Order: sequence, then structure tokens, then C-alpha cells
Amino acid sequence: MKQVQPLLFPESVQRSLRELPVIGEQSDITYYAAHARSVLNGPDTTGMGFWSINPYTGCAFGCAYCYARYAHRYVMERAAAAQRLAGAAERDSGSIPPWLAFERHIFVKRNAAQALARALRQGSEKHLALVRGDGIVIGTATDPYQPAERRYRVTREILELLATHPGLRITIITKSPLVTRDAALLARISQHSSLSVHVSLITLDRALARRIEPRAPTPDARLRAIARLAEAGVDVGVNCMPVLPGITDDPRALDALVKRVAETGARRLGACSLRLQHEARKRYLPFIAQEFPHLAERYREAYARDSSLGERYRSGLAAFMERACKKHGIGWRTYGYEDVEQDAPAVPPRVAEQLSLPLYPALAASP
Repeated sequence: MKQVQPLLFPESVQRSLRELPVIGEQSDITYYAAHARSVLNGPDTTGMGFWSINPYTGCAFGCAYCYARYAHRYVMERAAAAQRLAGAAERDSGSIPPWLAFERHIFVKRNAAQALARALRQGSEKHLALVRGDGIVIGTATDPYQPAERRYRVTREILELLATHPGLRITIITKSPLVTRDAALLARISQHSSLSVHVSLITLDRALARRIEPRAPTPDARLRAIARLAEAGVDVGVNCMPVLPGITDDPRALDALVKRVAETGARRLGACSLRLQHEARKRYLPFIAQEFPHLAERYREAYARDSSLGERYRSGLAAFMERACKKHGIGWRTYGYEDVEQDAPAVPPRVAEQLSLPLYPALAASP
């Protein structure tokens, strides 16, 4: 059988990576200095109804399902096109596929706070949009509290700047208990701005989490972080997303997760099912074939024509989670369901039903 060679970055992009300044290394991860012209991306860029800030490009946690891997190719190609190279020694670190480079080559936006200060100067168009009610989400395409943050403190600098701008709506998304380092600062920001932290948690099963999210903090560590934030007076919730069909969607496991989250003092929980965009598919489907081979063919069929599962699965999941949240006394918020592309052909309900071994039949039988 003919082996398919992995798609690599073009040579010009690999050359630009070899010449970027290396500022740190950790095991098989390399950290590069990146100069950000702008870090505040508007709704016209995100395609969503909020502004986004990503202190890093790439993420060392290496979650198999990560949707943001596409971002790495863009930053590499922009660097090559701009020819803004800083002359480090030759390295052979560009010869890996883009989906893997996302978790092995991390770009640190050392000047992020300065770039944000320029964008938020008093009376600027961006500043006015934010004080009029537009929201900012930190961590839409990277984890702002991944291991790099301990050393480089880019997220901390961004938050210290935001603390000087009252009247903002700020959301932080993370998997890391490192966020508790900034609990006092987050509480201070909350005194004059609306701020919430969303901790991502898709399973309580430590062994399963290690397979799916190989370098991310354990579920117990995240639960402790949620409790500490709540105790510090920080508005904290949980993103149970993505729910992985046939893997993390057992109703009993989901109910147990909602119960445990409610006990931490979190105010709300949101959930949505897995979406597989083009770059994420390159990582996730081979991962399924290796780790969960009995699901491989079903995944290929279910995601063959769309990045999302069919409406029956998604609406069934939302209804189940809403009931579980009500049962355990925690607020519920749905994510992603309204945002699914409407012009793409839906996965036939029959396929979606076959894909999830435990969840869909149980949901169908639920009152």
C-alpha cells in the first residue's frame, strides 16, 4: 500500500521559521518571538459577534480535536511573505506538517500589550466600539494560559492593560489552572468591567482526557481552579466542548460532569458537539483511527459532507444538557448550535444516530 507523505509547509515558509528568533525550548516544543502589528481582531475578522485577542499562536496542549490549527499556516505564510526575518541559526524545525507545527512551534507575541494599548487609545474607533458593548474574548485560537505563559506572561500584561480601561466586556477561555495566578487581577477588573472565565472541560475521566488532550492539565486540576476562581469572586463557567460523539457523550458521564461542575461554584455550563474543519480533520481522523478504530468509519461517514453532525444529534445534545443543568442547579447556555453553516448539506440523521454509540438512543428515549 502506497504511503501518503504528510503535507509540509512550502520551502519559503520553512526558511522563515528557521530564521525567526528562538527564545526558548521545552522538550519537543520551540518558542519563537513574534512581532504583532495588531492583537485585537474585530468581528469582521473573526466572523463572530465579538473581538478576539490571542497572546500566542499555536498551543502546546495538543488537543486532538483542536479547531484552531488552521491559524498556524496563516502566520507562517505571512512571515515568509513579509520577509521580516531576524537571523537565528539554521534549524530543521520546519519540516513537519502544519497541524503538528501548531503544537510544537509556539509564537510568543512579546509586544502584545503595547499593540493593544495603541488599539485602545482613548476615543479610538476600536475603543469606542468596546465601551459601547462589543465583547472581547481572550483565547479563541490558543490557550492564553498554556505553559509559555508562566515564563513570558503575555496574557498577564494584556490583563494589566485591560484593568486600566473600565466598562469592557471580557471573556477568557482556558484549560489551565494557571489562570488562578491572576485571580486577584481578574477580581479587580470585574469591579469596573464585565469579566468571565470559561474553563474547558469535556470529561472527568483522567485516563480518557490524557488520550484526547495529551498535554493539557488534568480534569481534577481544572475543577480545583474553577473552585478557586469562584471563591475569589470571579465569574466562572465551564465549556463542555466539544462533546466527542461515541467517546465523551455517554449520558451518565455527562450528567456526572454537570453535577461535579455545579459543586465547584461555577455559574453556568455550555456545550456543543464536535465540528471538524479542514485542518482539524487532518489531525483528528487519524487520531480516531489509531485510538478508537471501531469509530473510524462512522466518523468518516458522518463528517464526509459537513463540518458538523446533523440537527437531530445537536438539538438532542442541547436538550439533554439543559435538563442536566437544571437538575443540578447550574445555569445553561448553548454554544455553536446557531452558528452551524446553513448552506452545507446536513448529515443524514440515520448516520448521526449510528455514529454515537451511547448518546443518541438515550436522548431519543428521554422525556
